[in-house]
Amino acid sequence: MKRLHIHVSVSDLADSIRFYATLFGTQPTVEKHDYAKWMLDDPCVNFAISARGRSVGLDHLGIQVDSRDELVEASRRLASAERPLVEQTDAACCYARSDKAWISDPQGIAWETFHTHGDHTAYGEDGIDRAELKPVAGKACCARPGTSETSAP
Repeated sequence: MKRLHIHVSVSDLADSIRFYATLFGTQPTVEKHDYAKWMLDDPCVNFAISARGRSVGLDHLGIQVDSRDELVEASRRLASAERPLVEQTDAACCYARSDKAWISDPQGIAWETFHTHGDHTAYGEDGIDRAELKPVAGKACCARPGTSETSAP
């Protein structure tokens, strides 16, 4: 099964958790001091929010796949879009370990296609500079271009 992924940056995590828990009718599947995620079956979505000092609003979109083979297939499709594509293996991001492919749409909205294969104890260290679409060491995962955000809370 493929699952739509939506990540929103929020200014007040606790208030946003209350709102989205009410909207979805359930508490988050993952809840940390700076991050929460709902893995919903109806609608089928991986919905995440974080309060990490970024601009409030849509952070990025994505498609979560169930297997490495599905990720390879999705990456091939993205490569045919004739836009820069960045692939990451075993990225530590959003309290998880995942293989990923990143691309930006024509409006500049970042999209990630990913297969999660484990948990991670920290938010993450494997950042992407979305303006250049390249990995950036020492930058928190999913960080916006031009930020100096680190993985420390």
